Amino acid sequence: MIVLVTGVRGQLGHDVVKSLGSRNHEVHGVEREQLDITNEADVKSLIAEIKPDAIIHCAAYTNVDGAEQDKDTAYEVNALGAKYLAQAAKSVDAKMVYVSTDYVFNGTAETPYKVDEPTNPLGVYGETKLAGEEFTSEILDKFFIVRTAWVFGINGNNFVKTMLKLGKERGELGVVHDQIGSPTYTVDLANFLVELVESDKYGIYHATNDGVCSWFDFAEEIFKQAGLEVKVNPLTTEQFPRPAARPKYSVLDKTKITEQNFTPLRDWKEALASYLKELS
Repeated sequence: MIVLVTGVRGQLGHDVVKSLGSRNHEVHGVEREQLDITNEADVKSLIAEIKPDAIIHCAAYTNVDGAEQDKDTAYEVNALGAKYLAQAAKSVDAKMVYVSTDYVFNGTAETPYKVDEPTNPLGVYGETKLAGEEFTSEILDKFFIVRTAWVFGINGNNFVKTMLKLGKERGELGVVHDQIGSPTYTVDLANFLVELVESDKYGIYHATNDGVCSWFDFAEEIFKQAGLEVKVNPLTTEQFPRPAARPKYSVLDKTKITEQNFTPLRDWKEALASYLKELS
């Protein structure tokens, strides 16, 4: 398959390119300098030139707090970028994977969010990612929407890298304990996306590593596995105010992965161990 991947310098795009390469697909990876996804003409022309069989769209405006101040840019990248790619995909009959987020939900649930549950984002980031989902599913029949959460990978910044850095600098820190979710290792997510795009089992999926924790639990496990002596104090969301509201509960129901006979993602603690090995 000829596959176009956007956002190849990001955490996920980087690993998607590697995963596709290991399965002998012809990969065209693009970053912002090579393709401005907010420019409709550029998107159209590149897709017409490459004629991919599939597009895996990993590029996004992911600065959750920044989006509150810069709504226009967030909308252009997350919503219009997806729209232009979906239109271009349709013109060459390519399938498309749109990577979305737990932030399309408001986090008030008490059981894992199923793929068909009503969405209700709390802020601009979630709203713009949801708009991208809507464009993708309205324009294309051959689409996959994959919602994920709490992503960490070798490229870019993430919670694990931040904790390791702070843990080496300080003997004690506070971490929010009342936001619950599932960490996701980009290597595992990338492998799932490639398995998905090789199929024609279209629709919405939820994909994170297995298991559930709070940010506090996640931090403690990072320090434990990294062999760092750090005292972690539990904070409430209110004690750690941010410009954008965070969903308190963003556990995603992943039963569709096994129902469609795809490989489930392993437990997050096991994934973390692999990631720490990759980092070292």
